[in-house]
Amino acid sequence: MTLDRPMYRVKRRLLGKPLTTERVSQEKLGNRTALGVLASDCISSSAYGSEQILRVLVPAVGTAAFTLVLPVTGAILLVLLLLTLCYSDVVTLYTRAGGSYVVARENFGPDVAQVAAVALLVDYIVTVAVQVSAGTNALISLAHLAGNGWTGLDHLQVPVSVAVIALLAYGNLRGVREAGRMFALPAYLFMAAVGLVLLVAAVRGLTGELPRADLEAPGVVPLGTPGDGWLYGASLFIVLRSFANGGSSLTGLEAISNGISTFRSPQGRNARRTLVAMSCVLAVLVLGVSTLAHYIHAVPYTDGTPTVIAQEARLAFGQGPWGTAGLVFVQLATAMVLYTGANTPFTGFPFLASFVAQDRFLPRLLTRRGHRLAFSNGIIALTVVSLALLLVTGASVDRLVALYAIGVFTAFTMAGAGLTAYHLRRQEPLRRLKITVNALAAGISAAVVLIFAVTKFTEGAWLVVVVFPLGVWALVRINREYRHEAAALERLPSGADRPRARRREVFVLVDTLDLATLKALRYAHELRPDRIRAVHFAIDETHARRLSAAWESTSATSVALELVECPDRRLRHAMRELAARTTSDEETSLTVLVPRRMYSNVLGKLLHRGTGETMARTLGQLPHVAVTILPYDATRALRTLEAGEAPRLD
Repeated sequence: MTLDRPMYRVKRRLLGKPLTTERVSQEKLGNRTALGVLASDCISSSAYGSEQILRVLVPAVGTAAFTLVLPVTGAILLVLLLLTLCYSDVVTLYTRAGGSYVVARENFGPDVAQVAAVALLVDYIVTVAVQVSAGTNALISLAHLAGNGWTGLDHLQVPVSVAVIALLAYGNLRGVREAGRMFALPAYLFMAAVGLVLLVAAVRGLTGELPRADLEAPGVVPLGTPGDGWLYGASLFIVLRSFANGGSSLTGLEAISNGISTFRSPQGRNARRTLVAMSCVLAVLVLGVSTLAHYIHAVPYTDGTPTVIAQEARLAFGQGPWGTAGLVFVQLATAMVLYTGANTPFTGFPFLASFVAQDRFLPRLLTRRGHRLAFSNGIIALTVVSLALLLVTGASVDRLVALYAIGVFTAFTMAGAGLTAYHLRRQEPLRRLKITVNALAAGISAAVVLIFAVTKFTEGAWLVVVVFPLGVWALVRINREYRHEAAALERLPSGADRPRARRREVFVLVDTLDLATLKALRYAHELRPDRIRAVHFAIDETHARRLSAAWESTSATSVALELVECPDRRLRHAMRELAARTTSDEETSLTVLVPRRMYSNVLGKLLHRGTGETMARTLGQLPHVAVTILPYDATRALRTLEAGEAPRLD
């Protein structure tokens, strides 16, 4: 006979059989699978990174933007090189998942590390929304360019994105290994798809057959006028803003350091190899997409679709059946990798949250592994918050990017600064080079954060600027509460668990004479106190008289019923007064038993009020008073009676 509750049976059906804790060591990823799972977020950023550069440059300098996009991309790749060296250092020195949080905690202390914690948590939340929204854009772009009139699909942006987030959450709740199998392949398909676009475009470009995009098409971002001046009329402010926007290409670079615990041993070496491979692939993809945009003048659209990479695929492959087939392949691969890139936070967020919770800066429930060894509470929390963010922003990539890079580049800053402090304290080979690289990575990342905070403040960045200090304050406040609890325990004298009272009384609170009350009375006798009292507070005189008569007429109990007058109907006040009088001699301890009737059906819950928790909270505040709520399955007892059997009290 199974004792599983209906909800557990549903969970088992949806998620599969539970995994034992011993299986944790087996739920690891090989390098190839890890590249597909953890690098999807980073690699897929190339699908919109170059477009974000052009979104700033095109309205400012017009067609000159297609020339400026290359030096801006070059600057971003230089930052990529510095950050790759920095995070290679991270995964070598810190083989415990957590990335910049662990680096900051070890080098600056736990309080300062909460800046990195908030940065990463915000980054993970926004990453889910951005990646999923961009993936849906890829599908809608496919409909625009190859759908033969299927252009009215923009209204599906939000519902499709919501459905994808729900699917990602479900996949991760099934466990790490299943997530790896499900999400590794799209990254490789995307690499092949973009590589194919660049190869075909290069061949057609050499033969002079590569067309250019229509800059006058309806819906494109309006072209600005270059004018005369520095860099084709682009001010330093515009260039810096485009550089910051393009920095979204680097988001996800920290995922490997945050999820290093999912690698097989030796974790540091495997993570470093995967990180270098990921950075090389990202550099090729970002440079390729920007270079192709430079030649064909792919321009962003105001509503986000068709995307720049979709235009590049259409112009590279051309019209006709083969061209359409190539476009479909590229866009489906792009959508898949963007969607699975949103899976990276489902790996990193729960691990990070569990580490922060272990340090007592987040609730401890985030440290618990669930049905399939995943940190289910962290996955659910990430799902709920990212869905809320997606709904508020309408799944707009342009609006979300303003929130995106601040979090991730703050994490980059903390990692670089922490490693700089680490190497400053040690004498080791290549010490000066490591200090220089990490300090540069920290400084440039901090500059990107500042640029984004200033240039995107009115476009939504103000929200992150406000959330950061509030988030850090909240984490520190949680930690203070945990520390106060620990300090209270340390101040107790030795032998604090020994009884101090000479007498012991037990109250059984009686609302009605039923099986739950009799179970509480039986338990009271098993405690063997000096005195047992069955107490009823007479709020309703008629009910009190009927209860007293029924109590006297039954032979089921040997304890007399006491009626306590409560004319003002202030039940909690009356209970407190009676308990306080009983323990006023400082030598009597009081245990209050509160019968609680449990009903599995809705009707039973509606017909019987549950006041046990209220009573427990009221009496539990008094000294020398302990409260115990005794649950009793009333529904099962009724079914037993219906079957013609005597009900059980245990």
